[in-house]
Amino acid sequence: MNTSTRHFKYAVDGDVGVITFDQEGESVNTLSPEVASELETVLTRAASDGNVRALVITSGKKDSFIVGAKIDYLQTLKSEGDAQQASRQAQAGFDRVDAFEKPVVVAIHGPCLGGGLEWALACDYRVASDSPKTVLGFPEVQLGLIPGAGGTQRLPRLIGAQLAIDLILTGKNVKPKKALKIGLVDEMVPAPILLSIAKRRAHELGNGQLKLTRARGLAFRSVGKGQGLADILKGLANKEAWAEFALEDNPLGRKVLFDQARKQLLKKTKGRYPAPDKALEVIRVGLESGMKEGLEAEAQAFGELVKSDVSKRLVEIFFATNALKKDNGTSDPKVKAKEVKKLAMLGGGLMGGGIAYVTAATAGLPVRIKDRDDAGVARAMAHVQGLFDEKVKRKSLTWREAAAKSALISAGTDYAGFRTADVVVEAVFEDLKLKHEVLREVEKACRPDTVFASNTSSLPITDIAKGSAHPETVIGMHYFSPVHKMPLLEVIAHKGTAPWVVATCVELGRRQGKTVIVVNDGAGFYTSRILAPYMNEAAHLLAEGADIADLDKALVDFGFPVGPVTLLDEVGIDVAGKVGKIMHQAFGERMKPPGTTEVLLADGRLGRKAKKGFYTYDGKKKDVDESVYGLLPGGKNRKRLDRSEMAERCVLQFVNEAIRTLGEGVLRSPRDGDIGAVFGLGFPPFHGGPFRYADTQGPGKILERTEHYQEKLGARFEPAPLLVEYVKAGRRFY
Repeated sequence: MNTSTRHFKYAVDGDVGVITFDQEGESVNTLSPEVASELETVLTRAASDGNVRALVITSGKKDSFIVGAKIDYLQTLKSEGDAQQASRQAQAGFDRVDAFEKPVVVAIHGPCLGGGLEWALACDYRVASDSPKTVLGFPEVQLGLIPGAGGTQRLPRLIGAQLAIDLILTGKNVKPKKALKIGLVDEMVPAPILLSIAKRRAHELGNGQLKLTRARGLAFRSVGKGQGLADILKGLANKEAWAEFALEDNPLGRKVLFDQARKQLLKKTKGRYPAPDKALEVIRVGLESGMKEGLEAEAQAFGELVKSDVSKRLVEIFFATNALKKDNGTSDPKVKAKEVKKLAMLGGGLMGGGIAYVTAATAGLPVRIKDRDDAGVARAMAHVQGLFDEKVKRKSLTWREAAAKSALISAGTDYAGFRTADVVVEAVFEDLKLKHEVLREVEKACRPDTVFASNTSSLPITDIAKGSAHPETVIGMHYFSPVHKMPLLEVIAHKGTAPWVVATCVELGRRQGKTVIVVNDGAGFYTSRILAPYMNEAAHLLAEGADIADLDKALVDFGFPVGPVTLLDEVGIDVAGKVGKIMHQAFGERMKPPGTTEVLLADGRLGRKAKKGFYTYDGKKKDVDESVYGLLPGGKNRKRLDRSEMAERCVLQFVNEAIRTLGEGVLRSPRDGDIGAVFGLGFPPFHGGPFRYADTQGPGKILERTEHYQEKLGARFEPAPLLVEYVKAGRRFY
């Protein structure tokens, strides 16, 4: 008998009941109390059906299982107690699935994340499709949370504590093949036969033809389950089995495992992110004290984290990135992007090769690279091939998939193939005259409607567009290095850029896997401009006698992934020098660098790429190159400056300049400014970005501290006019 609720359909096929979750009015399935209530109704119906011996749970969405809990619902929880109760209710719902009187098989196709994976773990048998769209994981830690519906307890019991700790604490996804290998799923089949296989397994379980075991395949977990001694010893000969036995199945081993995990965790988080530490503790409680105590610890920790400031900031970033996915980058949502079928790339260096790679590998588009000579072409293709080889090595792609994608990229020394390109991205040397030359060449080789996008990080797009016969098609697409790893793309529109060009580049960036912000033109745009005074302030601190390692540590302690001096070595001291000159020319004394760059460059210090900068790069350990102090004011006699003051000075420069760009209309919104700073420049996510940080501290405090340093250090700390205006009006940025 077929029955339906708003979000579920229940049908019977022979002796198997099939529950299809298809959330009404949504493109993907998410979990909420309403869904849980309906599930209980459907399960009660299935339990009373005497003809049904087993259940199959599947999704009615085309390419998605369940992407997790509805984040909007979590936002409605007013207190820790409310959040804890929500966790307990979710746990009870999946306990019902776990204890269901008939075997339950789940058919997984597409993303199975968060609460979706917790649901799958509560089932008796998991069948996953082999589709690349299918991934399993617990991303909660990325929102400052932990799995709150039993995931911290069921996952270790299924795949072992070591693997469970890794998956929960990192938030990384697992593909079907890996999921099968580690025991996260019981079977992997082609997507077209997924449901039929799931039904068959349900039938076999219901009739006793398939014996159910909730254990992993490790022999020591099978003791007392009918295996002979020889089988047990054979299983224990496996090194992984012994390792797990030693680390998990005795108190001392567990202590070693959790102590080491916490040590590694603190190395990465510096104690700034409480969720991974809470997850580790909850897993430990469950393994040492039992499932009941583990679930209660999970609920309590979940409640604390939902209402924590860190989770609030991370959830805000989540909503901001989701909003950006629906934004075409223009003021008119009706503007349509032109379909991009092919991209051409001018310059095959690290940036050009990286852009070509993400275009082929992620967007699946053909790319034609032009470089100035055969040697450049060879280097470009070798770089791209190296990126594909790395994917194969990490088993993210098969060699056949990598070969198919790399075949989309070709290269040469002329403009052959450019005529059919819809977008040309230019990544040549940062020289306006050279960019005008290649722009004119491109316009001769391409169609009038071909988009010309410059990857410049500092030259105004308006100036580049002056060399074009079709300035409306000229735009900036500022990628970040390394392109295949950095998530942000900054699209820069000058006043004459056509709206359809903006929308086209935004859509292309998304297809390349990027988080895209659109900013208006100006020297340094947004990201380079706000980074410049931050780096300048670090240079001023060095000139005042700050210790290099101390300065870097001050900003790492604030939450940046690396300190400003390390970043300077990574970017290249020569590159920073060129950008610094452009910023100084555009903004005057406020952006004047302290004058040490030329001295460093004269000594051949370009940074990591030359293995000579502020740090040493000739050994395994990276240390400060003490000889560099001889080139800095104060020499080797460094001062012990207060770390909190050093961090405050650099961060205030960053935040104050971000506010300036908003006031000048370079930024379209504080949202875009926060996303750009977090995803492009490593501003600490737990602070939410410069505008969230300003709101958290209070605009009045930001103004007071900026004015304090202006009085002490001069014009470079002049407060942004918009900051002064907001403080007078009692306004905040959100």
